[in-house]
Amino acid sequence: MHTGSDASSDRPHVTGDADVARPDLPRVVGFWGAVSVLVGVVIGSGIFQTPAFIAANLGSPWLILLLWGAGGLIALCGALTFAELAARFPSSGGVYVFLREGYGPVVAFVFGWTYMLITKPSAAGGIAIIFAEHLNLLTGLKLNPQATTCVALFVLTLINALGVRGSTRFAVVLTALKFSAVFGVIVIGAWAAARGVGVERAFEASPSPKPLILALAPVMAAIMWTYDGWADVGAIAGEVKEPRRTLPRVFIAGTLAVTGLYGLANAVYLWHIPLEVMRETRSVAPLLLEGLTGPIGAAAVTVIIIVSTLGSSHASVMTGARVTFAQARDGLLFRALGRIDPKRQTPATALWVQFALSCAAVLLLRDFSSLAESFVFTMWLFYGLGAGALFIIRRRDGRAEVGPGFRTPGYPVVPALFILASAAMTGLAVWAEPGRTGMWLLVLAAGVPTYWIWRRFSGPGSA
Repeated sequence: MHTGSDASSDRPHVTGDADVARPDLPRVVGFWGAVSVLVGVVIGSGIFQTPAFIAANLGSPWLILLLWGAGGLIALCGALTFAELAARFPSSGGVYVFLREGYGPVVAFVFGWTYMLITKPSAAGGIAIIFAEHLNLLTGLKLNPQATTCVALFVLTLINALGVRGSTRFAVVLTALKFSAVFGVIVIGAWAAARGVGVERAFEASPSPKPLILALAPVMAAIMWTYDGWADVGAIAGEVKEPRRTLPRVFIAGTLAVTGLYGLANAVYLWHIPLEVMRETRSVAPLLLEGLTGPIGAAAVTVIIIVSTLGSSHASVMTGARVTFAQARDGLLFRALGRIDPKRQTPATALWVQFALSCAAVLLLRDFSSLAESFVFTMWLFYGLGAGALFIIRRRDGRAEVGPGFRTPGYPVVPALFILASAAMTGLAVWAEPGRTGMWLLVLAAGVPTYWIWRRFSGPGSA
């Protein structure tokens, strides 16, 4: 078991029992940088794309707002739980580290196996495809979205490979821009509503397109996709300054900020746009601003979506490679993936392998919905297991590794609620699409024999 380090210097620090002498990545990321990564991952394309999809499944604006609130509550329960885990184990890897410490190497390997091959490539590719589609919309060009996506991922991977400081500054700038821009859309919508502009059918119900029992699984999957990313900041815990003090603040502040922004944005959408109109569009915010300010407003929102998805893809690239890096350093993947660039102090090999896998996911799955569905289903299994690890670790270690540090408020109820929500998300997905989810379950199951094969042939000391 490892304790990490609270040192805030730029020099590499040491973590882990498996190899006490190995250096981790340098601690150069402060509070605002880490918050920018969390918010940057979360706010991507979802807040613009998801409301139209939800409108196509539900007929009550108030139920829609209630489900968005429920999604925020689930995310907050998860953030409070993972905040304690990150404070206990402030090293690179995030959920992978929590699973390793709670359940051992087999479960951690299965997570890392699916995360490297499916989850993170699907997430990064799914977000970047929306960037490519809106770039075509803005410019009037007809660039191949898959090719544009791969070029964008190449540039973002290069930025990350060149240095953590520059990558973090890039995240801060993009996050500030898109958070301010989405908030600006909310302000314009609220200002227009206060003046009675475009609110003739505010919060008007519409006949539900399908029964609630059939709509709940895809709607909650879409909402939780839109919230997802609050856990990713744990992956860069090994690079955060004073992690035991900083990381809990980052988890809580970032998740609350996103939840508030999403609630306000959806309220403004439903204030101005009837559900049956929302169902006919692909992205709601451009429709809103076009109705209030004309074509210039719609173009402005397209720019916002481009910046937003670019920022989310960048943060996703940054965090994803740290999981592969941590797993390789434990001897559970090829050692080359755990190398630190001696000059740049970045996990460059892991970053470039992730880039190749992300492009493969884009070319194979090709569309956003396929990418998003594979990501959401596989990830929620491990979110629930990660939260369950806290019960195991607390029972085993008590206050060890934390001292006077952060403790999850409302324990054990808060992590238990998150585990139940994770189980419900997984169960609803299997019930709604047994064929697709069964395929991903087979991939997960394949991780177990793969682990034992890896242990058998990787050589002494590799795992």
